[in-house]
Amino acid sequence: MGLTKQYLRYVSSAVFGVIGNQKANIAFVTLRGGEKGRYVAVGACEHVFIWDVRKAEKVLILEGKKHEVTYLCPSPDGVHIAVGYEDGGVRIFSLLNGESNISFSGHKSAVSVIKYDALGARLVTGSRDTDVIVWDIINECGLYRLKGHKDAITQILFLESKNLLITSSKDSFVKWWDLDTQHCFKTMVGHRTEVWGMVLLNQESRLITGSADSELRAWDIQYIEEGKEVGESDFCLQRILSCKKAGSVLREARDRVVSLVTDAKAKVLACHGLDATFEVFTVLSEEEVQKKMDKKLKKAKKKTKSQGGGEDVPEPVVERKLKDEIQKLANIKASSKIRSMDCLLVPNGEMKVALLLQNNTVETYTLKTSEKNPTGTKTSRLTLSGHRTDVRTLAFSSDNIAILSASGETVKVWNRSTLQVIRTMGCEYALCSLFVPGDRQIILGTKSGKIQIFDLASGSLLETTDAHVGALWSMCLAPDQRGIVTGGADKTVKFWDFELIKDQDSGKNKRLTVKHTRTLQLDEDVLCVRYSPDQRLLAVSLLDCTVKIFYTDTLKFFLSLYGHKLPVLCLDISHVSALTHPASHSGVWRNYAQMLFVGFCACSAGHVMFLQFVPKTHLFFTAGKDRKIKQWDADKFEHIQTLEGHHREVWCLAISPNGDHIVSSSHDKSLRLWERTREPIILEEEKEMEREAEFEESLAKGDEPVVPGEAKGEAEPAGKKTIETVKAVSLPNCPNKELFSFKFSNGEMTLVFCFYRLKGAVQVSLILSSVFLFSELEVSLLVLPFPYVPDLLKLFNGYVQQGLEVELVCRCLFFLLRFSFTFIHFILPFHFGQISSNQMLLSVIDELRTNTISKVREIRDVLGFNSAGLQFLQREIESKEDVMFFADATDRFEEKKRKRRKRERAVLTVT
Repeated sequence: MGLTKQYLRYVSSAVFGVIGNQKANIAFVTLRGGEKGRYVAVGACEHVFIWDVRKAEKVLILEGKKHEVTYLCPSPDGVHIAVGYEDGGVRIFSLLNGESNISFSGHKSAVSVIKYDALGARLVTGSRDTDVIVWDIINECGLYRLKGHKDAITQILFLESKNLLITSSKDSFVKWWDLDTQHCFKTMVGHRTEVWGMVLLNQESRLITGSADSELRAWDIQYIEEGKEVGESDFCLQRILSCKKAGSVLREARDRVVSLVTDAKAKVLACHGLDATFEVFTVLSEEEVQKKMDKKLKKAKKKTKSQGGGEDVPEPVVERKLKDEIQKLANIKASSKIRSMDCLLVPNGEMKVALLLQNNTVETYTLKTSEKNPTGTKTSRLTLSGHRTDVRTLAFSSDNIAILSASGETVKVWNRSTLQVIRTMGCEYALCSLFVPGDRQIILGTKSGKIQIFDLASGSLLETTDAHVGALWSMCLAPDQRGIVTGGADKTVKFWDFELIKDQDSGKNKRLTVKHTRTLQLDEDVLCVRYSPDQRLLAVSLLDCTVKIFYTDTLKFFLSLYGHKLPVLCLDISHVSALTHPASHSGVWRNYAQMLFVGFCACSAGHVMFLQFVPKTHLFFTAGKDRKIKQWDADKFEHIQTLEGHHREVWCLAISPNGDHIVSSSHDKSLRLWERTREPIILEEEKEMEREAEFEESLAKGDEPVVPGEAKGEAEPAGKKTIETVKAVSLPNCPNKELFSFKFSNGEMTLVFCFYRLKGAVQVSLILSSVFLFSELEVSLLVLPFPYVPDLLKLFNGYVQQGLEVELVCRCLFFLLRFSFTFIHFILPFHFGQISSNQMLLSVIDELRTNTISKVREIRDVLGFNSAGLQFLQREIESKEDVMFFADATDRFEEKKRKRRKRERAVLTVT
């Protein structure tokens, strides 16, 4: 038997070059009691980056798994941050250590909005699947799902005083939900287009909504339960509250509202549209409004008196309008279009605004709200760590240390090990690039047809040469390293030699330049050129969908490779000059041992944008618009592995000279570094894993479990069936087990359920604990067959008696045995009817009730005793050492500091 060819696996090593993701919002966060307004959180592909805007440094990375971040929401206490993802999942991270211990899975599509309640105990999420889910953070489970909207959810607000919820959607409706009864009691239909944002003002007595026009609508909220009599002719009378339109605030922008935000105390209102300008409004307090109205009344009386009004003239009346309560402060223009914003009001009256721009930039502004006509001041701008536009060309240095990336405005050189920017230089729109031998200079080919040479030591532009009339699409270094060859849109291939000439600026030193030597005229635009490693042949791809081979020395035509349906965008030649792979929109060619073999190999579902051989091998990588990078074996025409991670089209890639690293760029503004490991790849196992992944995905997408007696209404269970919940009821192989097979409602799939019939309960504990999400635990219990429920209850009883996993067992018992009632519909657990009607389980349930109550009391007593003991120890240590613990010390220190400053100001005033 012959030797099997071994392949090594490439894995993702790092993500860099992206400052802020365009799908997620920006939010102010606080790290370890630091200064407010100093740190901002932004989504960066599947991760969350925490930036220090003062130092322009990345201080913390909250690592995601696979899917792109779509929404961020810090907790009220500032210790945690909730992150929503493209797949509908939600994870809660700690800002102290960057770890995530709580995850929720309930939405079927991307999370569009997240909100905490005032205490931080509940979390509400809205999604593009039109559902709103309320989660219990303490118990780590979903409470219920609210259904009613017909389009994506855009904003969610809590009315803490009444336990109500307000949701807005792209269906132009604003719905009011009673969380006690879990139903929608009011729907506002006063908007003609999508509702994109909402905020609450004046202590939850006024609602401001923004839609697809230039009007911010204000609505007054009055609670019927407070004893206010509301006329039906003036208000839309409801059982809980009534809402009346109070007026409108006009914006200067004519496009739709993108973000509508306020500070924590709702004293300042800020909004922006699709352009680069955001508007700031101030919300006056009741005392300030009353003073303003008194001045207006006084002025009106004075005017009436000056006009000669007698005693019979009635006293003037001043009408209170919305513009008297909400006043415009300023318009501030950012450097580019705004994607998202967040604001913060510090105690001295200064407003801090953080902007996430659409060109991969973060900017912060300050505004003095106490001034009459304030102007915004830009305080920081994060630009160094990324490009403003997509990176269209990449290159590795010969020592595998430096990475070159060039976009439409700058070229950057990165250190591969630290991922820090070494040099940033302004350039024209770059299409191709390379390092000059020696790695001291770089050469760029631009869209305007110029060759630009940069010196890395000084970071300066050495020379700009007009090479082609039109775009310079491709550039290749000669194997003898004495020159380059370029191809452009002017239907020519030009050859250039490196030369050293005297620098006119310095007069003594010499600098690098390129000298034009030869030109090859062709009939079509040149898209890509490549030398063979022995420099004997030159491959040129043309706009007529062919690849032509020429002799380098005489430029005579040798071969024409035809068969592509679309133009060839990229090609490469292996190190033995015998293998040529050009890639186009439609396929890949193969030319082996100077013999022509026509083959069609679908590298990507979309267009193939880049192709390159691994040095000194017959393995090559392709990048395409399907967001994937694939590795292929050119000898066997086999697909080896797929590198997934990019969330947009992949434009280009570069492989290090030793083949250990790959860097790729994408339309998501990110650069990804891939590293070759020592782990071998077995193709048969890879194919089997791909088939299993496809099967698991189809299994998880099956019909949701049907709960008997459940009426489809506005409220539903929050859980979602995933592959984890399906696996949770399938136990590993073990003796003394029984197999149970059943079909889903669609009748297409059969699930094998294994259950242990052992006297011990350890095996069951391992399986229940393996269900990481408690919301998934409930869905797993839904698919549990009833014949195994009695045995499971007996095992639970034994567990409780031994005091093992009491909290987990109680959670399972409550779900299996409880039932809840609302005035709209019943929500019955899956096995409640059968359990309650089974006479054999009465004794077991009664024993469970007794044991559970006693064990829970014991645990509560232990917790109370421990808490009291810790408090006693704290008081003892404080009294002995005069040291304050925890937050008390900080609070008292700040109070002393404030008193000292007050005394100093008083002394200065007296002097």
